[in-house]
Amino acid sequence: MTIRFCALAAFVMAAVVALLGVFDPVMAAMGHSAPGQMIMQDAATPIAEEIHSFYDFVNIIIIAIAVFVALLMLYVMFRFRESANPVPSVTTHNTLLEVAWTVIPIFILVAIAIPSFKLLHNQYSYPKADLTIKATGNAWFWSHAYPDQGIEEFVSTMLDDATTAQLRAEGKDAPRLLAVDNEVVVPLNKVVHVLITSNDVIHNWTIPAFGSKVDAVPGRVTATWFKATKEGVFYGQCSELCGLNHAFMPIAVRVVKDDVFAQWVEAKKSGDDAKVKAVIGAAEQDLKSRKVADASAAR
Repeated sequence: MTIRFCALAAFVMAAVVALLGVFDPVMAAMGHSAPGQMIMQDAATPIAEEIHSFYDFVNIIIIAIAVFVALLMLYVMFRFRESANPVPSVTTHNTLLEVAWTVIPIFILVAIAIPSFKLLHNQYSYPKADLTIKATGNAWFWSHAYPDQGIEEFVSTMLDDATTAQLRAEGKDAPRLLAVDNEVVVPLNKVVHVLITSNDVIHNWTIPAFGSKVDAVPGRVTATWFKATKEGVFYGQCSELCGLNHAFMPIAVRVVKDDVFAQWVEAKKSGDDAKVKAVIGAAEQDLKSRKVADASAAR
Protein backbone atom coordinates (compact mmCIF):
# COMPACT_ATOMS: atom_id res chain seq x y z
CA MET A 1 0.00 0.00 0.00
CA THR A 2 2.80 2.38 0.92
CA ILE A 3 4.74 1.69 -2.29
CA ARG A 4 1.54 2.21 -4.27
CA PHE A 5 0.98 5.55 -2.54
CA CYS A 6 4.58 6.66 -3.23
CA ALA A 7 4.27 5.71 -6.89
CA LEU A 8 1.00 7.63 -7.25
CA ALA A 9 2.45 10.68 -5.51
CA ALA A 10 5.54 10.56 -7.73
CA PHE A 11 3.40 10.40 -10.86
CA VAL A 12 1.20 13.31 -9.76
CA MET A 13 4.20 15.51 -8.87
CA ALA A 14 5.92 14.69 -12.17
CA ALA A 15 2.78 15.64 -14.05
CA VAL A 16 2.51 18.92 -12.13
CA VAL A 17 6.16 19.78 -12.86
CA ALA A 18 5.67 18.94 -16.54
CA LEU A 19 2.60 21.17 -16.72
CA LEU A 20 4.51 23.99 -15.04
CA GLY A 21 7.11 23.65 -17.78
CA VAL A 22 4.47 23.78 -20.50
CA PHE A 23 2.68 26.80 -19.06
CA ASP A 24 5.74 28.63 -17.79
CA PRO A 25 5.03 32.40 -17.99
CA VAL A 26 8.43 33.01 -19.58
CA MET A 27 7.89 31.03 -22.76
CA ALA A 28 10.48 30.41 -25.45
CA ALA A 29 11.12 33.15 -27.96
CA MET A 30 11.02 32.41 -31.67
CA GLY A 31 14.51 31.76 -32.96
CA HIS A 32 16.46 32.70 -29.83
CA SER A 33 16.25 32.50 -26.05
CA ALA A 34 14.48 35.16 -23.96
CA PRO A 35 15.56 36.66 -20.61
CA GLY A 36 14.41 34.41 -17.78
CA GLN A 37 13.48 31.59 -20.15
CA MET A 38 13.18 28.19 -18.48
CA ILE A 39 12.26 25.95 -21.41
CA MET A 40 13.75 25.22 -24.81
CA GLN A 41 13.30 27.43 -27.85
CA ASP A 42 10.27 26.74 -30.03
CA ALA A 43 10.96 23.92 -32.46
CA ALA A 44 11.14 25.02 -36.10
CA THR A 45 11.86 21.65 -37.76
CA PRO A 46 10.37 18.14 -37.48
CA ILE A 47 13.63 16.87 -35.91
CA ALA A 48 13.54 19.60 -33.25
CA GLU A 49 9.92 18.68 -32.48
CA GLU A 50 10.98 15.05 -31.96
CA ILE A 51 13.84 16.17 -29.71
CA HIS A 52 11.43 18.23 -27.59
CA SER A 53 8.96 15.33 -27.31
CA PHE A 54 11.74 12.96 -26.25
CA TYR A 55 13.07 15.54 -23.76
CA ASP A 56 9.62 15.93 -22.17
CA PHE A 57 9.09 12.15 -22.03
CA VAL A 58 12.46 11.45 -20.36
CA ASN A 59 12.02 14.33 -17.92
CA ILE A 60 8.71 12.92 -16.70
CA ILE A 61 10.43 9.59 -16.03
CA ILE A 62 13.38 11.28 -14.27
CA ILE A 63 11.14 13.44 -12.07
CA ALA A 64 8.87 10.50 -11.21
CA ILE A 65 11.85 8.36 -10.15
CA ALA A 66 13.40 11.19 -8.10
CA VAL A 67 10.13 11.95 -6.31
CA PHE A 68 9.40 8.26 -5.69
CA VAL A 69 12.85 7.66 -4.18
CA ALA A 70 12.62 10.81 -2.03
CA LEU A 71 9.19 9.83 -0.67
CA LEU A 72 10.35 6.27 -0.07
CA MET A 73 13.38 7.50 1.86
CA LEU A 74 11.22 9.81 3.99
CA TYR A 75 8.84 6.92 4.72
CA VAL A 76 11.69 4.59 5.67
CA MET A 77 13.28 7.20 7.94
CA PHE A 78 9.95 7.76 9.73
CA ARG A 79 8.59 4.20 9.77
CA PHE A 80 11.83 2.48 10.82
CA ARG A 81 13.26 5.08 13.17
CA GLU A 82 14.91 3.81 16.32
CA SER A 83 12.19 5.00 18.70
CA ALA A 84 9.53 3.07 16.77
CA ASN A 85 11.70 -0.04 16.26
CA PRO A 86 13.79 -0.74 19.36
CA VAL A 87 14.35 -4.27 18.01
CA PRO A 88 15.44 -3.95 14.35
CA SER A 89 14.29 -6.36 11.68
CA VAL A 90 16.70 -9.11 10.65
CA THR A 91 15.16 -9.58 7.19
CA THR A 92 17.91 -9.86 4.55
CA HIS A 93 16.12 -11.06 1.38
CA ASN A 94 12.85 -10.51 -0.44
CA THR A 95 12.61 -12.35 -3.75
CA LEU A 96 9.67 -10.35 -5.11
CA LEU A 97 11.30 -7.02 -4.27
CA GLU A 98 14.66 -8.04 -5.74
CA VAL A 99 13.00 -9.18 -8.99
CA ALA A 100 11.00 -5.92 -9.14
CA TRP A 101 13.99 -3.60 -8.72
CA THR A 102 15.79 -5.52 -11.47
CA VAL A 103 12.95 -5.88 -13.99
CA ILE A 104 11.32 -2.43 -13.62
CA PRO A 105 14.53 -0.49 -14.50
CA ILE A 106 14.93 -2.74 -17.55
CA PHE A 107 11.43 -1.80 -18.73
CA ILE A 108 12.19 1.89 -18.10
CA LEU A 109 15.41 1.70 -20.15
CA VAL A 110 13.62 -0.07 -23.00
CA ALA A 111 10.88 2.59 -22.94
CA ILE A 112 13.58 5.27 -23.25
CA ALA A 113 15.63 3.39 -25.85
CA ILE A 114 12.83 2.91 -28.41
CA PRO A 115 12.10 6.62 -29.08
CA SER A 116 15.82 7.39 -28.68
CA PHE A 117 16.84 5.02 -31.48
CA LYS A 118 13.97 6.31 -33.65
CA LEU A 119 15.16 9.90 -33.16
CA LEU A 120 18.78 9.02 -33.95
CA HIS A 121 17.70 7.21 -37.10
CA ASN A 122 15.68 10.22 -38.29
CA GLN A 123 18.53 12.63 -37.50
CA TYR A 124 21.04 10.68 -39.57
CA SER A 125 18.79 9.55 -42.43
CA TYR A 126 19.35 12.31 -44.96
CA PRO A 127 16.41 12.94 -47.32
CA LYS A 128 17.08 14.25 -50.82
CA ALA A 129 18.34 17.83 -50.62
CA ASP A 130 16.50 20.77 -52.14
CA LEU A 131 19.40 23.04 -51.20
CA THR A 132 23.02 22.49 -50.14
CA ILE A 133 25.03 25.00 -48.10
CA LYS A 134 28.69 24.86 -47.13
CA ALA A 135 29.53 26.29 -43.69
CA THR A 136 33.14 26.94 -42.70
CA GLY A 137 34.30 27.79 -39.19
CA ASN A 138 37.09 30.32 -38.80
CA ALA A 139 38.73 32.05 -35.84
CA TRP A 140 36.32 33.67 -35.05
CA PHE A 141 33.53 33.92 -37.58
CA TRP A 142 31.51 31.75 -39.94
CA SER A 143 31.49 31.81 -43.71
CA HIS A 144 28.84 30.23 -45.96
CA ALA A 145 28.53 29.34 -49.63
CA TYR A 146 25.79 28.03 -51.93
CA PRO A 147 27.62 25.86 -54.49
CA ASP A 148 24.51 24.85 -56.48
CA GLN A 149 23.35 28.47 -56.81
CA GLY A 150 26.81 29.80 -57.70
CA ILE A 151 26.96 32.00 -54.61
CA GLU A 152 30.54 32.28 -53.47
CA GLU A 153 31.60 32.14 -49.85
CA PHE A 154 30.51 35.15 -47.79
CA VAL A 155 31.46 36.03 -44.22
CA SER A 156 29.00 36.40 -41.33
CA THR A 157 30.30 38.49 -38.45
CA MET A 158 28.57 39.53 -35.26
CA LEU A 159 27.05 43.01 -35.11
CA ASP A 160 28.36 45.23 -32.33
CA ASP A 161 26.19 46.49 -29.46
CA ALA A 162 25.66 49.95 -30.96
CA THR A 163 24.37 48.48 -34.24
CA THR A 164 22.01 45.99 -32.59
CA ALA A 165 20.66 48.71 -30.28
CA GLN A 166 19.96 50.93 -33.29
CA LEU A 167 18.20 48.08 -35.14
CA ARG A 168 16.05 47.30 -32.11
CA ALA A 169 15.15 51.00 -31.85
CA GLU A 170 13.92 50.72 -35.46
CA GLY A 171 11.66 47.84 -34.43
CA LYS A 172 13.81 45.08 -35.92
CA ASP A 173 14.75 41.81 -34.24
CA ALA A 174 18.48 42.08 -33.51
CA PRO A 175 19.39 40.16 -30.34
CA ARG A 176 22.67 41.13 -28.74
CA LEU A 177 25.61 38.78 -29.46
CA LEU A 178 23.48 36.87 -32.01
CA ALA A 179 22.65 39.22 -34.90
CA VAL A 180 25.05 39.13 -37.87
CA ASP A 181 25.73 41.29 -40.91
CA ASN A 182 25.20 38.52 -43.51
CA GLU A 183 22.47 36.01 -42.69
CA VAL A 184 22.12 32.56 -44.19
CA VAL A 185 18.84 32.50 -46.15
CA VAL A 186 16.88 29.30 -46.84
CA PRO A 187 13.43 28.57 -48.30
CA LEU A 188 10.49 27.44 -46.20
CA ASN A 189 9.59 23.72 -46.08
CA LYS A 190 12.64 22.66 -48.12
CA VAL A 191 15.25 20.07 -47.14
CA VAL A 192 18.57 21.80 -46.59
CA HIS A 193 21.87 19.91 -46.31
CA VAL A 194 24.69 21.75 -44.55
CA LEU A 195 28.27 20.59 -45.22
CA ILE A 196 30.46 21.76 -42.36
CA THR A 197 34.23 22.11 -42.04
CA SER A 198 36.83 24.35 -40.41
CA ASN A 199 39.89 26.30 -41.51
CA ASP A 200 41.71 26.18 -38.18
CA VAL A 201 40.47 24.60 -34.93
CA ILE A 202 37.35 22.62 -34.07
CA HIS A 203 34.17 24.73 -34.08
CA ASN A 204 30.52 23.67 -33.87
CA TRP A 205 27.62 24.78 -36.10
CA THR A 206 24.53 24.93 -33.89
CA ILE A 207 20.96 26.14 -34.40
CA PRO A 208 18.90 25.04 -31.35
CA ALA A 209 15.49 25.67 -32.94
CA PHE A 210 16.44 23.33 -35.82
CA GLY A 211 17.86 20.57 -33.58
CA SER A 212 21.15 20.92 -35.48
CA LYS A 213 24.51 20.70 -33.71
CA VAL A 214 27.56 19.42 -35.61
CA ASP A 215 31.32 19.79 -35.13
CA ALA A 216 33.34 21.64 -37.76
CA VAL A 217 36.63 19.72 -37.93
CA PRO A 218 39.73 20.87 -39.88
CA GLY A 219 40.44 18.56 -42.81
CA ARG A 220 37.05 16.84 -42.60
CA VAL A 221 33.54 17.51 -43.86
CA THR A 222 30.68 16.72 -41.49
CA ALA A 223 27.02 17.26 -42.28
CA THR A 224 23.59 17.97 -40.89
CA TRP A 225 20.17 18.61 -42.41
CA PHE A 226 17.01 20.45 -41.53
CA LYS A 227 13.61 21.32 -42.95
CA ALA A 228 12.42 24.61 -41.51
CA THR A 229 8.63 24.73 -41.14
CA LYS A 230 8.37 28.28 -39.75
CA GLU A 231 9.36 31.64 -41.21
CA GLY A 232 11.64 33.97 -39.31
CA VAL A 233 15.24 34.30 -38.18
CA PHE A 234 16.76 31.49 -36.12
CA TYR A 235 19.98 32.05 -34.23
CA GLY A 236 22.78 29.83 -32.99
CA GLN A 237 26.39 30.04 -31.86
CA CYS A 238 29.61 28.10 -32.05
CA SER A 239 29.18 25.42 -29.38
CA GLU A 240 32.73 24.11 -29.19
CA LEU A 241 35.27 26.02 -27.10
CA CYS A 242 37.60 27.33 -29.82
CA GLY A 243 39.66 30.14 -28.35
CA LEU A 244 39.63 33.79 -27.40
CA ASN A 245 36.48 34.95 -29.22
CA HIS A 246 34.53 31.69 -29.08
CA ALA A 247 31.54 33.53 -27.56
CA PHE A 248 31.32 35.89 -30.54
CA MET A 249 30.66 33.44 -33.40
CA PRO A 250 26.89 33.64 -33.92
CA ILE A 251 24.93 32.09 -36.77
CA ALA A 252 21.70 33.56 -38.16
CA VAL A 253 19.47 31.61 -40.55
CA ARG A 254 16.53 33.42 -42.12
CA VAL A 255 13.68 31.23 -43.41
CA VAL A 256 11.66 32.84 -46.20
CA LYS A 257 9.09 31.91 -48.83
CA ASP A 258 10.26 30.43 -52.15
CA ASP A 259 9.79 33.59 -54.19
CA VAL A 260 11.75 35.66 -51.65
CA PHE A 261 14.55 33.11 -51.69
CA ALA A 262 14.71 33.26 -55.48
CA GLN A 263 14.97 37.07 -55.35
CA TRP A 264 17.67 36.87 -52.68
CA VAL A 265 19.72 34.38 -54.74
CA GLU A 266 19.52 36.62 -57.80
CA ALA A 267 20.62 39.67 -55.81
CA LYS A 268 23.38 37.78 -54.02
CA LYS A 269 24.81 36.34 -57.25
CA SER A 270 24.92 39.77 -58.83
CA GLY A 271 26.71 41.21 -55.80
CA ASP A 272 24.02 43.88 -55.36
CA ASP A 273 24.12 44.38 -51.56
CA ALA A 274 21.49 47.12 -51.68
CA LYS A 275 19.03 44.78 -53.41
CA VAL A 276 19.85 42.00 -50.93
CA LYS A 277 18.95 44.32 -48.04
CA ALA A 278 15.80 45.46 -49.84
CA VAL A 279 14.63 41.88 -50.42
CA ILE A 280 15.27 40.91 -46.79
CA GLY A 281 13.67 44.12 -45.50
CA ALA A 282 10.52 43.57 -47.57
CA ALA A 283 10.30 39.93 -46.41
CA GLU A 284 10.73 40.96 -42.78
CA GLN A 285 8.02 43.62 -43.06
CA ASP A 286 5.65 41.19 -44.79
CA LEU A 287 6.15 38.58 -42.07
CA LYS A 288 5.61 41.16 -39.33
CA SER A 289 2.38 42.36 -41.00
CA ARG A 290 1.06 38.79 -41.26
CA LYS A 291 1.86 38.13 -37.59
CA VAL A 292 -0.01 41.28 -36.55
CA ALA A 293 -2.98 40.26 -38.71
CA ASP A 294 -3.00 36.74 -37.26
CA ALA A 295 -2.81 38.12 -33.70
CA SER A 296 -5.74 40.48 -34.40
CA ALA A 297 -7.80 37.65 -35.91
CA ALA A 298 -7.14 35.45 -32.88
CA ARG A 299 -8.61 38.01 -30.45
